Amino acid sequence: MCRHTPKCPTTDSPDREAARVVAAHPEQGWSLLCNGVLVFDDTGELLPDGRSVAPHRPLTVVA
Repeated sequence: MCRHTPKCPTTDSPDREAARVVAAHPEQGWSLLCNGVLVFDDTGELLPDGRSVAPHRPLTVVA
């Protein structure tokens, strides 16, 4: 899918979220990345092969 230089990380790369946004729908809470990954506002992901990645938002510590 990626046609620019440098190439975006693949869907199997740990840094897959660094790919360019090709479509954004903030009103619906998601963005489509150049590598085909759907990224959601809650930090969850849907990979092109149908696998899902649970939200991985950092925990906040209240002192």
